[in-house]
Amino acid sequence: ANSAQCCVTMSPMSLTAATSSDEEDDSNSSTKPIRSEKKKNPASLFQTGGDPPKEKKSKKKVPPKGAESEEETPETLQKNSNKKGKAKKSRKKEERPPSPVIEVDNLEEFVLQPAPQGVTVKCRVTRDKKGMDRGLYPTYYLHLDNDKKVFLLAGRKRKKSKTSNYLISIDPTDLSRGGENFIGKLRSNLMGTRFTVFDNGANPDRANADWSNVRQELSAVVYETNVLGFKGPRKMTVIIPGMNADCERVPIRPRNDNDGLLMRWQNRNMDNVIELHNKAPVWNDETQSYVLNFHGRVTHASVKNFQIVHSSDPDYIVMQFGRVADDAFTMDYNYPLCAVQAFAIALSSFDGKLACE
Repeated sequence: ANSAQCCVTMSPMSLTAATSSDEEDDSNSSTKPIRSEKKKNPASLFQTGGDPPKEKKSKKKVPPKGAESEEETPETLQKNSNKKGKAKKSRKKEERPPSPVIEVDNLEEFVLQPAPQGVTVKCRVTRDKKGMDRGLYPTYYLHLDNDKKVFLLAGRKRKKSKTSNYLISIDPTDLSRGGENFIGKLRSNLMGTRFTVFDNGANPDRANADWSNVRQELSAVVYETNVLGFKGPRKMTVIIPGMNADCERVPIRPRNDNDGLLMRWQNRNMDNVIELHNKAPVWNDETQSYVLNFHGRVTHASVKNFQIVHSSDPDYIVMQFGRVADDAFTMDYNYPLCAVQAFAIALSSFDGKLACE
């Protein structure tokens, strides 16, 4: 039984159309074999050997009840183009394989904990534009993409903020900065091309003696700009803290604006820092479009679709994100990312200030 795969295809011309009008359409299928190779343990790509965190909390590991097989067989590649007109309804429900069973005992712990090694955590992002100002400030919800549809996170852009500033909460109804459900935030620069993801720790101005309460930087995202605008697909760089020998995130707690992930990356000070990129789509002469294989998890072509990989192993998808309906997207992440990191990276792709929108 062949499982459906999905190649999102887009030409430079239709890419612009997809961005402005978001009119997207499924098109025909073709069959091509996919070669699979056994790779070495990808965990080694992310280990930087940083000191284990001093504050050792007794973490309750969340073992996945069911892991999914990563084996690939010759499968169907479904192509998507951006032709104008009404989108056809997806024919098969099983095109979007669900998440393995994952137990979320403690939500706050789970969303900050790296994905279990060898398991892809499959999620769904929905965008709610209804209500008075939801058109300008939609609320985004993250759920596990399985039968239970377990709620994980909610996010919304703050009003009256000079730069784009998204609050991330573990309560779908409480998106306040001072609330106890505040778990992290995503902040952009004035241009809207660089983003930093923080946890819910304190501002360095309010540090205690040993700095243990100061917020950690969980990730940074850089969108490449071009004088002529964005020609073809977006280019993203994702910067994350490395992992120590215990497979725990190395805490990055900048004491000032010159010590964050973005500055370290800019100055090529890459100790305990990992650089990732979005996988470049391949130009297909036959279809005259860019093609990226989403393994059945994405069904609509969109400029927002992306896969994040490490340059040393481009076959290991650290994260992928893509459209499945007008206001619905799949978001899948693997070790070493946690749900907050992946969700914040996805939120950055929605930001209206991006030069390619």
